[in-house]
Amino acid sequence: MSKIEKTDEQWKELLTDEQYRVCRQKGTERAFSGKYYHDASHGTFNCVCCNSPLFSSEAKFDSGSGWPSFFEPVSSATVTEIVDNSLAMKRTEVVCSHCDAHLGHVFEDGPAPTGLRYCINSVCLSLVNN
Repeated sequence: MSKIEKTDEQWKELLTDEQYRVCRQKGTERAFSGKYYHDASHGTFNCVCCNSPLFSSEAKFDSGSGWPSFFEPVSSATVTEIVDNSLAMKRTEVVCSHCDAHLGHVFEDGPAPTGLRYCINSVCLSLVNN
């Protein structure tokens, strides 16, 4: 998969201020505030920066965390996991493999079949209905 590389100025032209803050500056939206937190629509959640498919609604579940949660990405090639030692804790950051957009974090407290919880900011996603 070829990488999409843009300057900060190019990203700022394409994204809203909130999308830029979360996706490009590794921010986080406020818990329980994202538009996809309670959304039960069917489809594919794509990266808002590059439109790459990331998660299926079939893998979405209510974790009670305040962010949309998924037990697996559409493919292991769509997301990259990076060790994140910020905020004095060890976490695993999740970024889009195609454009390096920060999406959220993955935790090992999810449901079967994977036991994983990809905790993703709504502002990083766009839903494409199937």
